Amino acid sequence: MSFDSYKNIGEVLKEYNIISSEANFIIETPINIREAFKEDLEFSLREFNFEDSEYAICEAVIFPILKEIYRNYREDFTLWSHKSLTYDEKLSGVPDYLIAKKSPLGKEVFEKPFFVAVEAKRDDFNKGWGQCLSEMVAIQKINQQPDKQTIYGVVSNGQFWQFAKLKANLLTREVNSYILSNLDTLLAAINYIFIQCERELEMLAFNISIT
Repeated sequence: MSFDSYKNIGEVLKEYNIISSEANFIIETPINIREAFKEDLEFSLREFNFEDSEYAICEAVIFPILKEIYRNYREDFTLWSHKSLTYDEKLSGVPDYLIAKKSPLGKEVFEKPFFVAVEAKRDDFNKGWGQCLSEMVAIQKINQQPDKQTIYGVVSNGQFWQFAKLKANLLTREVNSYILSNLDTLLAAINYIFIQCERELEMLAFNISIT
């Protein structure tokens, strides 16, 4: 079974005994965004047809938005696109995008991931969250610190963006959905997630230093 074999989030909750909750946990943190990025995104939205191509949504909307925020954190992280991820035969597949610790050995080396992004194909957010949560569980198991580390996830169809975090067996989904038409607020939400990933990275380094 691969990540996208899960039909809905309930299947993952039940299989891995995860408790689902909701809260307003995102603290929108504004960030300066290049005008060139905004102009390029506006061009894509104006000129491309997204209704017939799910790949176009990933390539022209989701990835550029993640990449724009990532530019400010590239010293600490690597943004992976469609990188294979395997824990066992049930938890395996190819997440759309991953944010992982930057390896001192080079950009070719995959280190511990902290954040995963999934496209809601055919606008099916329930299945999208089934896939995303299973990927978050795999990351949690690969990183081997479920009680100490928080894993973040987002599901998006390009227009709507939903966020969640997983720590131990508690999944917390952000009660607010963010929309592309309110770009500054969306980017501020994603920036907050990157900041939290930085803190998780600092905690990881601290835990390693005292062991």
